[in-house]
Amino acid sequence: MSHSMDTAREVRAGEELNIQNLEKFLQASLDMPDASLSVEQFPSGYSNLTYLIKLGDKEMVLRRPPVGAENISKGHDMGREYKVLSLVNPVYPKAPKPLVYTEDKDIIGAPFYVMERVKGIILRASDKMDFDEKTMQQMNTNLIKNFAELHQIDIQKSGLIEIGKPEGYLSRQVHGWAKRWQNAKTEEVPDMEKAIAWLIENMPESPPPTFLHNDYKFDNVILDSDDITQVKAVLDWEMSTVGDPFTDLGIVLSYTSEPSDPPYLRNFSMQLPKGALSRAEVVALYEEVTQQKAPNLVYYYAFGLFKLGVVVQQIYYRYHQGFTKDKRFAPLIHLAKDCALMSVRVIEENKLSGF
Repeated sequence: MSHSMDTAREVRAGEELNIQNLEKFLQASLDMPDASLSVEQFPSGYSNLTYLIKLGDKEMVLRRPPVGAENISKGHDMGREYKVLSLVNPVYPKAPKPLVYTEDKDIIGAPFYVMERVKGIILRASDKMDFDEKTMQQMNTNLIKNFAELHQIDIQKSGLIEIGKPEGYLSRQVHGWAKRWQNAKTEEVPDMEKAIAWLIENMPESPPPTFLHNDYKFDNVILDSDDITQVKAVLDWEMSTVGDPFTDLGIVLSYTSEPSDPPYLRNFSMQLPKGALSRAEVVALYEEVTQQKAPNLVYYYAFGLFKLGVVVQQIYYRYHQGFTKDKRFAPLIHLAKDCALMSVRVIEENKLSGF
């Protein structure tokens, strides 16, 4: 199989953990006083750092903020992510079980948490997608069905209502990400300014709030090794909250590429073979599962593209400022520009696809 098992490798230079301190802390926290610790790092991802840690024969995953990004955004708040998992896991078992969290920076230099490891297959943008059409269609269908199910979690009963403030969510999102764009800007991008102005002026009224993942895509799920069409676990809950469900759908659409999309945007998403759902098919399936019509989708898709553009610009900014030497971040400025370009295209043409 040419697809990635979620394989860990040697730890990257500058991102090492203090093994001695961590071993002591975990031995005490997990009541495994004699177990010895080994650490590897998962290679992918542009955001929080993720490590495979083995304590004795127990395999777990450790998450910590990236070096130099502790103050960028709430997306690096480990305590919040741990709390989200603690509330989601009991009602949605595809969220990995959280095990321990600490704010004590003396252990590894930053707050971190540890969760159970779920083994399976994670598709990466670099993987060769050689699935037949039927398999691809089933994988993509299950991915979107699973996303729609997340929106049906009872936010009151589960206690998830505690993790966000649904009132005024969309307005805070648009203004908040616009501000982050200004803070992370490295050059003028007129398309982005145009998109931001339109999003502020044309805000629709939000439907009742749901739980939101906020970064749902193929490389944030673990697929079953025995049946790759099945979603076994969902990862990366760092931006989860409660609020307008269509903002989350807009983000999913921003990760759904079609052949006529701008090049950097198209190549950022996975090059999925025939059978992958179009943006219109994603929307139709979401509406079918949730039994809810999704209006104003041009707005929400334009929003998803704008938000993705700001997220990658923030990562590029860290590279531009010299906080990270990771060469993968160098071309992200072009992706930010393509997100802005596409956002304006969607607004002007008033449609999701078929450009």
